[in-house]
Amino acid sequence: MSEIGKFLIILGFVIILLGFLLTFAGKVPLIGKLPGDIVIERRNFVFYFPLGTSILLSIVISLILYLLSKK
Repeated sequence: MSEIGKFLIILGFVIILLGFLLTFAGKVPLIGKLPGDIVIERRNFVFYFPLGTSILLSIVISLILYLLSKK
């Protein structure tokens, strides 16, 4: 039971961290403007797909989870 409790505490901290990141993501200069992010602007239409940002966040989150699993 204590293993589940530790996991839930760590998961809670990760969720809080993600909440802060989502709240302040607009103030971070490079997030959303990386090479590979696709932006198509037309007269009445804007399409934005953050491919480069998604790949970078995936790598960072995978690295964090890998390091937590080794602990």
